Amino acid sequence: MILIVDLLLMVIEVTYSVLCAAARTFLHPRLKSIDGELCLITGAGGALGRLFALEFAKEGAHLVLWDCDTAANERTAQLARELGVDVRAYTVDLSRRQSVYDAAERVRAEVGDVSILVNNAGVVAGRRLLECPDELLERTLLVNCHALFWMTKAFLPPMKARNHGHIVTIASALGLFTTACVEDYCASKFGAVGFHESLAHELRAENHDGVKTTLVCPYIVDTGMFSGCEIRKEIRNLIPPLEPLYTVQQSMKAILGEQEMICIPRIMYIPFIARALLPWEANVVAYRFIGGDKCMMPFIKNAETKTSEGHIQSS
Repeated sequence: MILIVDLLLMVIEVTYSVLCAAARTFLHPRLKSIDGELCLITGAGGALGRLFALEFAKEGAHLVLWDCDTAANERTAQLARELGVDVRAYTVDLSRRQSVYDAAERVRAEVGDVSILVNNAGVVAGRRLLECPDELLERTLLVNCHALFWMTKAFLPPMKARNHGHIVTIASALGLFTTACVEDYCASKFGAVGFHESLAHELRAENHDGVKTTLVCPYIVDTGMFSGCEIRKEIRNLIPPLEPLYTVQQSMKAILGEQEMICIPRIMYIPFIARALLPWEANVVAYRFIGGDKCMMPFIKNAETKTSEGHIQSS
């Protein structure tokens, strides 16, 4: 009897969740205020990180900006300060665990407890697997995936203690389905998605309902990170690379609306669902039709030229 009651409750809750998600598609959800919150953004010197910093500043959040590029990070800080918020910039190498923990300790001592954590930083080696130095492959996994563990261990405890906070993971559509020639990036983003979802389940299981999570999975963003990537021309006209500002603005709506997950654009849900429901060969046929099976090859060719001295593509 108890099982039947629980099953009925589950069906009701699932139905309610689907209806709420559908409503969000057509209606403008109520957005929360983050005025005065302390927001930490990684990769703040890059294109997306800078835009996130400015958007959070416009909402009145005070900022802590992390990047390994000191000059680019300071430029972002300068632009954010012009919007009238407090900003602290730190040079941090996310591929080094101790660098993360040391910087986190400085932030706690000099600024206070972070209440919004935006894990935005990302890199890709840009080499074919068998031709890529191990250290570049390792750096992709360290920055895109492992650093999420270190960041969360450093900043989640005060959020849980106050039952207040928000953790944002900027992953990728390539964390939901794959393509060829970017094994390091796909593996790291699949790891990021898995980490984020498991963390979200843990917070709910422990009744920390005041600590929110948002997973962002955008299609290719026109930041130059995947320069040269091309799908079939006819499809490319329908799904062009995303404008960085549009990507960040859509992400902000999801974050401020406390939406748990967003794919940008929404059509990215289709290959995600198809990957789970269709046989492997059916997905391969679809990939070949849209040119997804070889879309990264021009990017790899360009990236190998740019990384001939070991430079890594960053977002």
